[in-house]
Amino acid sequence: MHGPKGEELPAAMLFCCNMNAVRSPMLYGLARLLYRSHVFLDSCGVHVGQADPLLLEVMDELGVDLSQHKPKNFDDLEVDQFDLVITLTPEAHHRALDLTHFVGLEVEYWPTLDPTLHEG
Repeated sequence: MHGPKGEELPAAMLFCCNMNAVRSPMLYGLARLLYRSHVFLDSCGVHVGQADPLLLEVMDELGVDLSQHKPKNFDDLEVDQFDLVITLTPEAHHRALDLTHFVGLEVEYWPTLDPTLHEG
């Protein structure tokens, strides 16, 4: 599958963080902006957190509506349906590696600080 700029894309991508409250849904929203219907996208967390108002505010500024986002965890998904799993925290990375060990999925770690901890 190819993206809007001709780049090779996986058919399905999963973005993972600790609580699925800010980081992974933000990346999901940005990927949705870039890839629209070219790639199946989803996000999850190691645990189920509460949707953070920061998520909706920031993504709304970018024109991405995530008001229907409901945080979920790995247990809510069939991870083997994805071609690429992108993890944003050490905890999510270890969980993804545990779940994909025998499946052979590509798992990438993109270390991302928690934006809710930033002041200013």
